[in-house]
Amino acid sequence: MIWLASFVALPPFLAAFAGMLSGPSLTRLLRGAPAGSPPGAGSPLRNGPALIACAPVAVSLVLSAIVAVAVWRDPGTRTGALTLVDTGSVPISVGLQVDGLAAVVGLMVCCVALAVQVFSVAYMSGDRRYSSYAAFISLFTSAMLLVVYSGDLIVLYVGWEVMGICSYFLIGHHWEERSSSRAAVKAFLVTRLGDVGFLLGVIVLGVGAGTFQIDRIVRTAGDLPQSTATAAALLLLAGVAGKSAQFPLHTWLPDAMAGPTPISALIHAATMVAAGIYVVARLYGVFLAAPTALAVLGVVAVVSMVGSACAALAQDDLKRVLAYSTISQLAVMAAGLAVGAESAAVFHLLTHAAFKALLFLAAGCVIVTAGSNMLAHYGGLRRGMPLTFWSMTVGFAALAGVPPFSGWFSKDAVIEAAQHAALHGGEVTSGGIAWLVYVGLLVTVVLTAAYAMRAWLMTFFGERRGTYEVRDPARILTWTVVALAVPAAILGFFGLGAPELRPQLGASLLSVLLLAVGAGGAFLAWNRDPALDPARALGPVRTVFARAFFVDELYAVVIVRPVQALARHVVQFDQRRVDATVLGTGRAAARLGGLVRFVQNGNPQTYLTGLLAGVALIAAAVVIFQ
Repeated sequence: MIWLASFVALPPFLAAFAGMLSGPSLTRLLRGAPAGSPPGAGSPLRNGPALIACAPVAVSLVLSAIVAVAVWRDPGTRTGALTLVDTGSVPISVGLQVDGLAAVVGLMVCCVALAVQVFSVAYMSGDRRYSSYAAFISLFTSAMLLVVYSGDLIVLYVGWEVMGICSYFLIGHHWEERSSSRAAVKAFLVTRLGDVGFLLGVIVLGVGAGTFQIDRIVRTAGDLPQSTATAAALLLLAGVAGKSAQFPLHTWLPDAMAGPTPISALIHAATMVAAGIYVVARLYGVFLAAPTALAVLGVVAVVSMVGSACAALAQDDLKRVLAYSTISQLAVMAAGLAVGAESAAVFHLLTHAAFKALLFLAAGCVIVTAGSNMLAHYGGLRRGMPLTFWSMTVGFAALAGVPPFSGWFSKDAVIEAAQHAALHGGEVTSGGIAWLVYVGLLVTVVLTAAYAMRAWLMTFFGERRGTYEVRDPARILTWTVVALAVPAAILGFFGLGAPELRPQLGASLLSVLLLAVGAGGAFLAWNRDPALDPARALGPVRTVFARAFFVDELYAVVIVRPVQALARHVVQFDQRRVDATVLGTGRAAARLGGLVRFVQNGNPQTYLTGLLAGVALIAAAVVIFQ
């Protein structure tokens, strides 16, 4: 089993190098659509780089499915090591670990990655850098699979960092556009800030446990000193907050929407932001041994889920609505982990991957048709885009938690766990934190229903606000979206086999009631005048929500400007002091050399005169002092 899992990440890894080595010449030779052609032009079967990108991911999907079925039929943890690296202290095991969690998440990653690669064939048609784009998607996928199947924290960290550099290149794919390049740099720097803490947490945990092997760390987490477990868990949470875009390191994700839409689907649904939640679930034994870290995780989750849902309610850009939605939904998963609902949190991770990939790719279809990301440019699209409309309806329903779509099952499982922890006392968190998480989840249900209804109504209903032709885009785009609508609709039913994932009457009725309140409020605000934005009902707080509570502006005042001012002073000190000293020494040496060179001018008469003058002085000195 381990040897099979080791091959899951290999095909996209090889495809990444094949894509990078292919270059533009092979692209021009093999691509079916000429440069500048519209999305969907040309035959995918003639698109050589696309086949290089899609076929290996399809192979990985088949292998991951085989691994998942094998683990389902014979549950348990399998580990294996290729080699053991002796570091002089704690050895590093280059190996893998496959259990139920890794198997199901690995399958999810491959499904979404394949959908993104197939969708990109048409969406990125005519892009002159498609080969490198597809190559980085493959490397991104391979890195996430390394994180998923890794059996050692150091090996996991390698995949963790490779994802970071891939996100930089993919977000900045259109680097000639200022917004894309700035967003890529921002994402890279913010996540690196969290990764400093993550690396320190890995080191503290490995040294404290005497091993970096994940299964041994989790088994012996209860034996770690309390201070060690708490310090390691809190440091790991810094990296989780960065990768999973949780407060206060969440600001990079909305700006990352400047990248191509399929990349947004990959980052939000299956790779980078999912990695943080996955790591907490993977090392959950460590967090259980550190209740303080779980309390911090709960507080961060509440701030992130409520604040981001409020921000999503006032965004004018469809992709930014979905971006803030991702932050909020990831916080729902973190909230589940904070109250001890590991299975519910992982279940929501899986359903979220399905409906968020669906929503982003469906948004890509809308953007291709309308030529804009802005909600104000849409309206009335349901008649001309029936497949996109019904698919995106499924996605929004799953996001809002409408029964019986997938999001309802998983979100209600988290709410039920938080309710039980609040009312009956949590085993891993205090009553105060449990109540905070529970109330935050209920508020988030209302807000999620409201912004999902607003985006749905402004996109597909009312009068069309544009002069473009309304029709479903190329079949490869549309049918990819339709295919994703299936798991987004039915995936929740797969959780009925686990008692902790079955809907409970009380929590379900309450969430449906809150759902109706949020969606109904948004509908009433829209129905007053369908030509206007329902967010106008927010009044003066709309600006606050639209600017995400001015967190970016706060960081600019508190962090960015002081750092820039310090950098300017350092430059001035370097120029006026350090450089002045070095240059002054050079100038002094040059002047001294200028004086000395007068006696070395190449004129023999000068040399002879100097010689005679010297002889005369010596003779005079002998006479005088004899």
